[in-house]
Amino acid sequence: MINSISGDTDFIKVINNSSFTGFVHSTFNRTFNIKCFEHGDLYTVACNKLDNGPNTLIIDIDNMKPLEIEVNDRVRVEKYLLYIGDKLTISVDKACKWESVLPTYPWNIEILKRNVMKMKDFINIHGIAGGMKKNVITQNLFEAEVSNMLEKRTLLLLNELLNDRLSSALPHAVSLVGLGPGLTPSGDDFLTGLFTIFNMKNSPFYSYRTLCEDVLNEAKTLTNDISYMTLKKAAIGKVRDSIISLLNALLIENDEDLFLSLNKLLNLGSSSGTDIALGIVFGMEANIRAGGKVC
Repeated sequence: MINSISGDTDFIKVINNSSFTGFVHSTFNRTFNIKCFEHGDLYTVACNKLDNGPNTLIIDIDNMKPLEIEVNDRVRVEKYLLYIGDKLTISVDKACKWESVLPTYPWNIEILKRNVMKMKDFINIHGIAGGMKKNVITQNLFEAEVSNMLEKRTLLLLNELLNDRLSSALPHAVSLVGLGPGLTPSGDDFLTGLFTIFNMKNSPFYSYRTLCEDVLNEAKTLTNDISYMTLKKAAIGKVRDSIISLLNALLIENDEDLFLSLNKLLNLGSSSGTDIALGIVFGMEANIRAGGKVC
């Protein structure tokens, strides 16, 4: 039996209060995903090198590969323990409960403005190209075209948002779903960052959260299960701890915290962290241009 170090409050509640059943949906070196039979959502079990996130348990192991967990292994809960076939039993008794809580958008945005500029400069130097950030050196024709499409569609989306045309913004946002490289496509990662900003209380675009739901209604058939689940959670402001840490760092004057938090996010996936970070930049800049202060 392996203890869970920490876990999303909702996931722990499911284990403690329900007859959860499912199967292993996908496996990786540092994580595996479980699909729940009851409602079809994905849940993640992650190694101790990763941060907390929605529907996620962090367990006290540094690599999943030796466990030999395979796709379609059956999953069940019995007596407050999570069983992965006959290969792994997870206890949540000692797990620290974690919950995704976004900071509130600031009344005074001067610090935010400066930090967003620093964030952009840092991404220009250290961000991973090939998704939302253009790869100007090694692009082939297909990559170049995808990159141009990502850029064009985000600019069209920004124009509609700033002109308060939510219905016109929707098709541009939907056009980003499933677009770009990666297990979680770049367009999806960008929208994850953007949805996060929409869900910050008191932000100028807080009332635009309906756009997140409308995009989600179209996204199911446009992207893969893992990416869709990330979007589904981000649409209601539920995101991983590294994103929340970055948002908190953007609101204070502490360059060390800002760059440490940003660097941690940029190291996520191949270009996923960079794509999410650029979605955050996009959302913050749109908020600032839309008025800066809440009414």
